[in-house]
Amino acid sequence: MKRVVVIGAGAAGSMAAIFAALAGAETWLIERTRDGGRKILISGGGRCNVLPARVDESRFVTDSSPNLLRKIVRAWPLAEQRAFFEDTLGIPLEEEVESAKLFPASHRARDVRDGLLHYARECGVRTRMETRVTGISPVDGRWEVLVDNGEPILADAVIVATGGLSVPNTGSDGAGLNMLARLGHTMHPTYAALTPLSTNSPAFNALAGISLSVSMTARSDAHAAQASGGFLFTHHGYSGPSVLNVSHVAVRARAGHSSAARVHVQWTPWGDTEWEAALKPQGARTVTGALRAMLPDRLATVLLADAGVDATRVLSELRREERRRLIDTLVRGELPWNGDEGYKKAEVTGGGVALSEVHPRTMESRRHPGLYLCGEVLDAFGPIGGYNFLWAWSTGRSAGMAAARETTPTDTAAE
Repeated sequence: MKRVVVIGAGAAGSMAAIFAALAGAETWLIERTRDGGRKILISGGGRCNVLPARVDESRFVTDSSPNLLRKIVRAWPLAEQRAFFEDTLGIPLEEEVESAKLFPASHRARDVRDGLLHYARECGVRTRMETRVTGISPVDGRWEVLVDNGEPILADAVIVATGGLSVPNTGSDGAGLNMLARLGHTMHPTYAALTPLSTNSPAFNALAGISLSVSMTARSDAHAAQASGGFLFTHHGYSGPSVLNVSHVAVRARAGHSSAARVHVQWTPWGDTEWEAALKPQGARTVTGALRAMLPDRLATVLLADAGVDATRVLSELRREERRRLIDTLVRGELPWNGDEGYKKAEVTGGGVALSEVHPRTMESRRHPGLYLCGEVLDAFGPIGGYNFLWAWSTGRSAGMAAARETTPTDTAAE
């Protein structure tokens, strides 16, 4: 019987351990925290957005081959993943239609975390909590796993599912990324992704608490992203799905990976044509009155000031250039930002081990036989909405099944 050691009891690691044990391996799941799966517990506001209701593979972000990414994602189709949670774990899922997200019907993230770990133990997985792995190395065709509170563990295969650098208080410290780099893997620069942006604009900071649905674009000379959805003004800047989904462009530009990023917002569903019609003279209606029909009052006031238009003006008094400036602000206004909230608030880590370093069907390292990678250590992430769990479940399952096999098939023909 093969012995498989899985490092990290988060989403990817728990799934890897389950499928390694189901495939007949003696499976050890090692976790540095007391209980594991802490990102699962805080996800979705404590409800855990288990999966997206539908998958658009083009929404994943990677500096690796998109073709490899698609192969990895398709290894476990969405319908089969949903069936695993509902039929195998007994966790019914329900769709939040407006966001196209799947949540546990209980709306309790703890049910997901506990369900995974309980099933893992039922399958025979042995867990070692509060154990930090300090190193891994190949030794005579096997793997030696060094831990900080006991003797080294010898394994036939090791699965690294240690996560990235995001939300460090859940146990993510980049240790796995460092181990993989020391073993010679090609690493794409890491960065905070799906993180709020900050601003030093007093006018925009004063809008804290206002939320609405917008469309956004972020663009630098090297990267670009678009997103639509919720937008929230905070005391420090901006958050909400639309902001988080474009934030990586700003983060990477700020880190010096490209030119400064410009972020633009379409504040309402209306484009140029609709606003042209709405801003035509209408009796004694003021400019402010026209904007308040579509926008929160305080935001309308700030956008008028940003466009250099007097809020008390009657529509009939607007000059052509003023109308043009105002429409530009409403349809593609530039959002002032000067920073981000980094890994502390980031939902995921961008960058990591290049996808070309693993076989896409098995997640086995191309550099080290018997070493498997899954989850956030790999160079890929998706948008808000369950995509990153889908990635974790899929890569974890592939790694677990392959690590447990007596012989691992190569991917040469498939690639």
